[in-house]
Amino acid sequence: MTDISTAADLANRSFNGPIAFPGLGIEVNPSVTVLGTGIHWYGIIIAIGFLIAIAVALRLAARTGEITQDNILDIVLLGAPLGIIGARIYYVVFALDEYRGRWMDVFKIWEGGLAIYGGIIAACISTVVYCRIKKVSLPKMMDIGGIGLVIGQAIGRWGNFINREAFGSAASSLVPWRMRLYTDMSKTVFAEVHPTFLYESLWNVGVLAVLLHLFGKKKFDGQVFCTYILLYGIGRFFLEGLRSDSLYLGPVRISQLLALLSAIGALVALILLKKRASITINNHTEIFSEE
Repeated sequence: MTDISTAADLANRSFNGPIAFPGLGIEVNPSVTVLGTGIHWYGIIIAIGFLIAIAVALRLAARTGEITQDNILDIVLLGAPLGIIGARIYYVVFALDEYRGRWMDVFKIWEGGLAIYGGIIAACISTVVYCRIKKVSLPKMMDIGGIGLVIGQAIGRWGNFINREAFGSAASSLVPWRMRLYTDMSKTVFAEVHPTFLYESLWNVGVLAVLLHLFGKKKFDGQVFCTYILLYGIGRFFLEGLRSDSLYLGPVRISQLLALLSAIGALVALILLKKRASITINNHTEIFSEE
């Protein structure tokens, strides 16, 4: 067998064989056909994450007493397609060389190639527009949206596993959870890499736990969403450094830079929002004291 784990063009190699975790004694073949047609597991997994995120968001909306379930469904119907479009545009813009001469492949989103930051940006813009038109509290809506987003991300990363994409750099044989990707069913050529999809999925589950705990105890609206951006940005910054398929602008990993900037921005926003909330509380206290 030939090990190409350290190949310079690893991210551009095609892996269509089984997926194994040799240190754990696990091997699976996610390629399944029904009546001669391959099942697009990537889309199915994304859909599952999407539906679970909606279900949780609807329950959280009921707890706010202000955001209605109709508001959530409106946001979903508006933000979901725009989020997918935004995620695809972000990816394609920074990976134009992949599509030169075959531009129709830009529309094959079931093959992967959705950049989460593009989706988040598009979804946030659509939410801002909706809340302004409908006069709905944007911070309250974003708090719910942050939880929905991280649920979708935690589950959606398993779509990358099925597609054998978004994996990391070469992993040492000393790493028991290293992932082995075969180029084809003959299993003669392989690469052993870090399963960064798993790292990010687990990180997002941890972020979700923090956000759900914070939701019922938040001191001000917008705290949950800013915490989501902060924690996700921190995790993505480090995990992006392990990726072998990062999108670049010159020597800079775009998503790593964006993760750092968004985390800093979220931290600043948390400080400012907390300060504003404290001033509001103090003003109310003074009013009651005078009465």
